[in-house]
Amino acid sequence: MTKAEIVKTIHARTRVNSHNCAIIVDEFLATIKANMVEGHNIYLRGFGTFAIRRHNEKRAYNINNATHTTIPPHCTPYFKAGKELSSKVK
Repeated sequence: MTKAEIVKTIHARTRVNSHNCAIIVDEFLATIKANMVEGHNIYLRGFGTFAIRRHNEKRAYNINNATHTTIPPHCTPYFKAGKELSSKVK
């Protein structure tokens, strides 16, 4: 499902102007992004958690060049579904 399809679905269910629905969806996603960039996790009860996973520095081996490289510490975003969502998705 794309963002445009989400906007159409919300518009069909609520009859709110589709332009306003698009603004709301964009602002919702922008708020999640901004908070994750600042290092905060987002908890949506019954839905799930948008969190940040921190990875330490590690040493890796490149098979093609037969060399060792160092991967610097970094963070990656991830989503963990809540119990309610997990139980409904089969």
